[in-house]
Amino acid sequence: DRVRGLETGADDYVTKPFSPRELVARVGAVLRRVRPALAGEQLTYSDIEMDTVGHKVRRSGEVIPLGPTEFRLLKHFLEHPGWVFSRERLLDAVWGHDSDIESRTVDVHIRRLRKAINRGDRPDIIRTVRSAGYALDSGA
Repeated sequence: DRVRGLETGADDYVTKPFSPRELVARVGAVLRRVRPALAGEQLTYSDIEMDTVGHKVRRSGEVIPLGPTEFRLLKHFLEHPGWVFSRERLLDAVWGHDSDIESRTVDVHIRRLRKAINRGDRPDIIRTVRSAGYALDSGA
């Protein structure tokens, strides 16, 4: 049974009877092994850093509070820097294929995202591409 369990993907195997201390120790060992995976993904572009698990964004070290939609929108741009996305493609990627949202809603959320990340004299890194859509740009 033990060998079959491990061969089919189990990380560990505990047989009865077992002590609660042993169980806690085994769970702790598994958590230590997977902790790097739980740390999440860190996306970086120019002076923007995003912690996708902690739902935190920083620009030049300053924490930028974002709503969930603006967070997903920025994440999509950070995953594809320089790519130009039409409103329709952004709707599919950020809101989902089955959304009944008007394409102009994208403009509203782009404006909110710009307002949040372009505080002060920081350059606008979201470029409007006329008749095409939006792209993440270095602002240089």
